[in-house]
Amino acid sequence: MAKKVVATLKTGTGKSLTKCIKMVKSPKTGAYTFKTEIVPNEQIQEYFNKK
Repeated sequence: MAKKVVATLKTGTGKSLTKCIKMVKSPKTGAYTFKTEIVPNEQIQEYFNKK
């Protein structure tokens, strides 16, 4: 018998945070590193635009 999804779990808000991964070039060696940060959905563009 299949289980039904409880209607109270579906609020429709979704997730409010996003894990962003940015590739950053090191000024000393020239190698690329990855910078990972969890930011709110409203600040994603600001995170990628800042240097």
